[in-house]
Amino acid sequence: MITIRPFITMAPDWLRRTIFFTLGLIAQASLLSAAQVEDGIVAIVNSDLIMLSEMKRELAPERERIQKEYSGDALTRRLKTAEYMTLTSMIERKLQLQEAKVRGVTVTDQEVQQAIRQLKQQGGAVDETNPADIKRAREQLTLLRIVDRDVRGGVMVAESDMKRYFQEHRDRFALSEEYTLSQILIRPRAPDDTVEAREKAREVMARLKQGESFEDLALRFSDGPNASNGGHLGLVRQGELLPGIERTIATLVPGGISDMIETSEGFHIVRLEDKKPKQFRPYEQVRNEIQGLVFQQKSEDVFQAWLTELKNKAYIEIKFESALSRPSTTAPAPRPSPTSKE
Repeated sequence: MITIRPFITMAPDWLRRTIFFTLGLIAQASLLSAAQVEDGIVAIVNSDLIMLSEMKRELAPERERIQKEYSGDALTRRLKTAEYMTLTSMIERKLQLQEAKVRGVTVTDQEVQQAIRQLKQQGGAVDETNPADIKRAREQLTLLRIVDRDVRGGVMVAESDMKRYFQEHRDRFALSEEYTLSQILIRPRAPDDTVEAREKAREVMARLKQGESFEDLALRFSDGPNASNGGHLGLVRQGELLPGIERTIATLVPGGISDMIETSEGFHIVRLEDKKPKQFRPYEQVRNEIQGLVFQQKSEDVFQAWLTELKNKAYIEIKFESALSRPSTTAPAPRPSPTSKE
């Protein structure tokens, strides 16, 4: 058997590549009529052909996005990458649909119409009487069904798998550190005039070092929203604070007062009232969450192996050399790819 595979293997977003997102592209793709497309064969996948016109329709939304964001050499590179990614995705889809046909996987007309109606209810621009929309919906349902049957159906998650994942990703299931804080905030009168505010913050720091009450100074000098409450901010979690403040708090012990901290909001003086360290949730509390994560990871691994097997036993010939990124007015003649015997 002669097999030719000079394309990039891209990881498909298969697990829940929803029917509805894919169908949403149909309305845009249909803007390219057959009369506007210069056609030719870009790939042969077993007994199926992928035509240049098909590829243009598939690529149209992404091509439009790239042309709006890039120009010059960057545009050329991005278009070439998008073309090969699109072709790879189309080849992989062909292989899966062929496998579904061999295995007798079918989708009823009722299921197709139901999927289209659901998309329309969500605002999708599809037409349940349009043959192209119907074909795409049927293909996507078929893909989901063959993957569920040949991939997901055989994935098992053992208790040992889940416990190992828990041990290797404990931080993922941890509750963030929590801080109880008070603050004195001195805001500049203008963004480009910080001299006066800086001097005021230094004066407050000097008074604190002399033993004056943090609450009294907050009430007298702070521009923060909690000034009337002695600057008390209450409970905040790690990740909710400005980076500069969070770095400083990490070095404090309860009762400690920070040095002056300059941020985009002004000058802060923070007192750490209490700190609750990171807490790790027990395994039993997160078991169901871990089961889903491990199942997803295993399913992706099995899918990639399954897809690789489909490619290895297929005849795939690429007759495409970035035809879409060149501004030529005539489609290039298909060129045979080099062949290798297996």
